Amino acid sequence: VQLQASGGGLVQAGGSLRLSCAVSGNLFSVKNMAWYRQAPRKEREFVAAINLSGTNAFYGDSVKGRFTASRDNNRNTLYLQMSSLKPEDTAVYFCAAGATYGPMSSNQYNYNAWGQGTLVTVSS
Repeated sequence: VQLQASGGGLVQAGGSLRLSCAVSGNLFSVKNMAWYRQAPRKEREFVAAINLSGTNAFYGDSVKGRFTASRDNNRNTLYLQMSSLKPEDTAVYFCAAGATYGPMSSNQYNYNAWGQGTLVTVSS
């Protein structure tokens, strides 16, 4: 499975941005998916996870109420709609895919395929 994240860029605080993650390869192996981010000199942080059907998602505390994860399985694409952006949201955002059935997880070791990341910069 290959994941290609896109949509990052520079945005002012309070603005919005939508990230996309295109999935290709062995699509049957893709189950739950997730977004993570990593800011400079910080550890990778869980952002959101979404189930196979796209009907359920959960979020990290720092983005809850501002970010929304969704997926379009017909287009093989995962999305992250980000609103009310803050300077502390500045990071490289990664999409990830898990290959096994089971509950959604914030544990990065449950995801075996990762995209290359897309940079989001929020200016104050």
